[in-house]
Amino acid sequence: MTVTITRAGEPIGSGAADDDYDVTVVGAGVVGTAIARELARYRLRTALVEASHDIGNGTSKANTAILHTGFDADPDSLEARLVREGRHLLAAYAAESGIPVERVGALLIAWDEEQLALLPKLLAKAERNGYHAARMLGAGELAAREPHLGPGALGALEIPDESIICPWSTPLAYATQAVRAGVHLHLDCRVRHIADAGGSHLLTTSRGPLRTRYLVNAAGLHADEIDRHFGHDGFTVTPRRGQLIVFDKLARELVGHILLPVPTAAGKGVLVAPTVFGNVLLGPTSEEIDDKSATDSTADGIDFLREKGRRILPALLDEEITAVYAGLRAATGREDYRIQEYPALRYVAVGGIRSTGLTASMAIGAHVTGLLAGTGLELGAPRALPPVDLPNVGEAFPRPYRRADLIAEDPAYGTLVCHCEQVTLGEIRDALHSTIPPGSPDGLRRRTRAGSGRCQGFTCGAAVRALYEEARP
Repeated sequence: MTVTITRAGEPIGSGAADDDYDVTVVGAGVVGTAIARELARYRLRTALVEASHDIGNGTSKANTAILHTGFDADPDSLEARLVREGRHLLAAYAAESGIPVERVGALLIAWDEEQLALLPKLLAKAERNGYHAARMLGAGELAAREPHLGPGALGALEIPDESIICPWSTPLAYATQAVRAGVHLHLDCRVRHIADAGGSHLLTTSRGPLRTRYLVNAAGLHADEIDRHFGHDGFTVTPRRGQLIVFDKLARELVGHILLPVPTAAGKGVLVAPTVFGNVLLGPTSEEIDDKSATDSTADGIDFLREKGRRILPALLDEEITAVYAGLRAATGREDYRIQEYPALRYVAVGGIRSTGLTASMAIGAHVTGLLAGTGLELGAPRALPPVDLPNVGEAFPRPYRRADLIAEDPAYGTLVCHCEQVTLGEIRDALHSTIPPGSPDGLRRRTRAGSGRCQGFTCGAAVRALYEEARP
């Protein structure tokens, strides 16, 4: 199958009516790529359109990287159902495609009597969500399980199946598999207008027109803007900024579980969690803002996180900080997903996907494909997708620099370029020549971890940049 990825010129599908795509998915985050991957199972002419120069470059890249069980979701919500279904699908998919996942478990910690009284209710909610492994821990057992926890913790609810996952490898795997199966990926292609074209949608994009019979709106922060092209005013996306602090890998021994606060209406609150890369994460903040591009970190946000972290895990504040960053969530004022089909318009809107969307992504892909079929799209018989096997970037599994077999076969896997993250020349070369190569040095960093360590590329940055420039077409 020919791989079609375009970054310039008019997107294919702009000519006569018989050039129309069957389906176009707007937005190549984790949800949009999951939908495109699911559609790739059918003999359809499918396009995946992304405004940015890379996939997963919006809200997906700053996800808190937890593979949720859905224990605390509203049991009657669409989110609860799709998270329940999606976590099993993604766990199995990760194992076969090379996405790093670690089952570390979570502890939902009560710091006062009011929170302690809520834990039995959360346990009951977990049961209603079909999750039966949760159990209560007293203060003594909690202290034994997490000896570096701050003073004053009264008890916890243990959720042993909560896991950590690489948030970037997931959309990359989906998109790679989709384009290998024939989905056309158009990057740097922002949708500016949508009009009816007599049985098709005519999309005016930053790179020219594109026609499609069916349209899926998975535009994340901009989903409300796409929706309004159809005359709808059903929801407004309000960016919710989440700032996070990444601590050095030396802090990893301080924490064994994902440490969660008792959730509030604003979200799950500030957590402390290990990452699959060996770091420790503290965050996020939860700030409703107006600017959909405001991903800057602030002194107030970092001070807030440090104050919270000092209560949860005091010794963490003595460790070195590797990085701070911020991401935006697509909040819509309703604590459930907004997935709605419009049969007369041959259109499905996928809005209000919170951070749980990473866990639910494969179930969302199947759900949206079912809605498209309900609106009249003929799917035909499904087919097997070409396999995908991503290079491992997680610390719990053997990295290339530790594999004598790989190094004996190709010495480039024994040549370190980034010494902080132990990224080899072979891994960087592979990423630069992969099915979906990076569109920027930052994209190369996400694919390999080169420059993500404690020196943040101070030592290897020039060499990595030179390799990137050398490989550019």
